[in-house]
Amino acid sequence: MSQKVHLIFNPAAGKGDADTELSDICSRLQSEFELSVHKTTPELEADSLAHQAVEQGAEIIIVSGGDGTVSCVTSALIDSEICLGIIPRGTANAFAKALSIPENIAGACEVILTGAQQKLDMALCNERPMLLLAGIGFEAKAVERTDRKAKNRFGPLAYLIAGIRELKDFDRFDIKIETEAGRMETSAAAVTIANAAPATSVLAQGPDQIEVDDGLLDITIVAPESVSDAIAASYELLRSAITNSHAQHNNVGHFRAKQIRISTDPPQKVVLDGEVMGETPIEVKCLPSNLTVFVPVSEVENPEEKFQKKSTRATLANKMRSWWGTDE
Repeated sequence: MSQKVHLIFNPAAGKGDADTELSDICSRLQSEFELSVHKTTPELEADSLAHQAVEQGAEIIIVSGGDGTVSCVTSALIDSEICLGIIPRGTANAFAKALSIPENIAGACEVILTGAQQKLDMALCNERPMLLLAGIGFEAKAVERTDRKAKNRFGPLAYLIAGIRELKDFDRFDIKIETEAGRMETSAAAVTIANAAPATSVLAQGPDQIEVDDGLLDITIVAPESVSDAIAASYELLRSAITNSHAQHNNVGHFRAKQIRISTDPPQKVVLDGEVMGETPIEVKCLPSNLTVFVPVSEVENPEEKFQKKSTRATLANKMRSWWGTDE
């Protein structure tokens, strides 16, 4: 018996012809699934469609759109056993990249048809679903500067171009941070709290590797003193992303936490999974192993290798305790 599968399709995503892309997706999946198709509209957004699909007994929900659409759909899947399939058609497709899901329809459909199901972490930011990251300060300004015309013309490079333009005007701000480990106060130009992030999310790349199933958030603080210092710190973060090594720069700090509260003076804009959501303060809480996603079989690691990676990350986290005045 075919599984009940609901496809939530955002026709406004991407640069291709939406009708042609939807037809392609359906032709690849309909022979295997009992497929119901739902298109997002300004009046009926992805989160509402996902909740309706859950109420109608969906066994699998497939989402086709950008990171914002994917994030909206997951609001209906918290504490659910429903598996999520992703067919990326957005500008950055950062969550798909983080999971090595192909950015073409044929490849993404193949992952849904033949891939593995993996339990991943997700998070809540001010009670809103967070798959990727929350960026405070510099990154939020860069995202806000990036308009639809730039996205269509340059794709993911549009964010990088906007970020370069922001470098000359970056501002530092005071930060108060609270986690389960303690409290700290500092100043910075950017703070990124990541659940998952590909190499293209440069300001999240303080750690040696961001894992989407370790039950922890990765927090990177960038505190440059000058424009040249900001460029040097960005270069080091990019090197960290490419080499999967810990960022080594005097003005880049990193630590991990299960949950975090951040307030700033003055209030700073916040971007959540690629969309500007408001201003600080924010509270972010990791929800371990809360989301099941179709991923390529190659992404399901050997348990012993995963244990070794987690042991390495724990050692690095211990080294960062000097940041904190811990509360016992």
